[in-house]
Amino acid sequence: MSRIAQQVETPNELRRPGRWLALAVLVLAVLLVAIDATVLGLATPFLTEDLEPTGTQLLWIGDIYSFVIAGLLVSMGSLGDRIGRKKLLLCGATAFGAVSVLNAYAHTPEMMILARALLGVAGATLMPSTLALIRNLFHDPRERSLAIGIWGAMASAGAAVGPVVGGLLLEHFWWGSVFLINLPVMAILVVVGARTIPESRNPAPGPWDLVSVALSFIGMIGVVYAIKELAAHGPSWGTVLAGLGGVAALCWFVRRQLTLPAPLLDMRLFHHRGFSGAVLADLLTILGLSGLVFFLSQFLQLVQGRGPLEAGLAELPAAVGAVVAGLLAGRAARRFSVRSVVTGGLGAIGLALAAVTLIHGETAYPLIGAVLLVVGLGAGFAFTVTSDVILSSVPKEQAGSAGAVSETAYELGAALGIALLGSVVTGAYQTFESPAGTPPANAAAAHESLGGAVEATHGLPAQQAHALLSAAQDSFVEGLRLAAGVGAAVLLATAVAAWFLLRGQKLEDGIVHQ
Repeated sequence: MSRIAQQVETPNELRRPGRWLALAVLVLAVLLVAIDATVLGLATPFLTEDLEPTGTQLLWIGDIYSFVIAGLLVSMGSLGDRIGRKKLLLCGATAFGAVSVLNAYAHTPEMMILARALLGVAGATLMPSTLALIRNLFHDPRERSLAIGIWGAMASAGAAVGPVVGGLLLEHFWWGSVFLINLPVMAILVVVGARTIPESRNPAPGPWDLVSVALSFIGMIGVVYAIKELAAHGPSWGTVLAGLGGVAALCWFVRRQLTLPAPLLDMRLFHHRGFSGAVLADLLTILGLSGLVFFLSQFLQLVQGRGPLEAGLAELPAAVGAVVAGLLAGRAARRFSVRSVVTGGLGAIGLALAAVTLIHGETAYPLIGAVLLVVGLGAGFAFTVTSDVILSSVPKEQAGSAGAVSETAYELGAALGIALLGSVVTGAYQTFESPAGTPPANAAAAHESLGGAVEATHGLPAQQAHALLSAAQDSFVEGLRLAAGVGAAVLLATAVAAWFLLRGQKLEDGIVHQ
């Protein structure tokens, strides 16, 4: 930081007073979303016991949030460019806090799915706004790289804070309390952000095209739903129609953007090879990671028998690695190259996921902790640099749209990862055979989910309960190993692709006069 402060050649007007305080407020929004996503994994066993969702409902609870966000991010990024990114951020943060209460007090699986969907609507307003505001707060490329690194590091810190705070809450309160932790963060964001964050918008945005909004949402939801159902249940007429409808809507969306004088998303952004390569790297990386992350908390708790707080602490190495790497990523990319840092990060994640294929129920923690640390380091380097590339590739007037594309890739990758890799885990899990003599009702409940298997053992003779739970745990671990293998293959292939797509790409070094 001191080195940056000594760059006397930077004009004072390019260094907005209070920009670092404004950044501190912006990362609260990132923390909010990251905490919400990670805390759900810890709460899943408790939520399963209370709401008794089916295996399919449990997957919907996990991924509907990302589905809705993915469908709305482009629209919300464009809306922020038009009405003001600060205004959209503060309104969305207020809504996020209010809907968190609805999540906390959901009493049926259906209500929980609806509440998660509404939380996705509110969440879609936050992430593009934060990235776009960073683009407009920091005109010095080196400062902006550091700011993006802090932004990414705090997202990772949220991944650490969520499980630890959530674990403490789950040790003493009911599962709904994990959503109420959003409220104090939200309050600070709104009160302080209203005073410290400068407003920014596109000075000549054009009208907000509602047809494009509908097409992008329908297209995203249709495609993601079709992939999820295909992976979970195989082909069906409904799945095929949903997928074709989604593809048709997205094609119509793209064609419409190319003809509008003021498009919702300027498709010409994708002509920039660095922009397209960075977006693709983000999408495939999250796809490979998310399914593993979603099920890892269940492995730590329901297979290895750790409490919620212990499971949260066990996941800390990933966040520590991501924080450290995020703060160093910009400097590393300038000293070496963008493609070497991104490719190295993705390759490290791929190798770490490959190591997960070797775990079993009795695997000692040092191996798990080392894998998580490598995953965190790799993700911190890769995501920070790709985010910087995406924002640096566009004029600042389109920062909201660029941030939305970046976050759409992230959330779409998360949704697809949970759908595809989660379905791999679920498909492998449901193949186990119940021990002889298990009552049909208990056997059916055990095959719905691992949490259901834990509940199904209640009331059974000790030997029969142990046999049923052991069979379910072994099957779950096998599914987790298969999913990790698929994720490793995706990450290693993405690393190779990034090496070619990001060839010659560099982070900005000179001062941007705007």
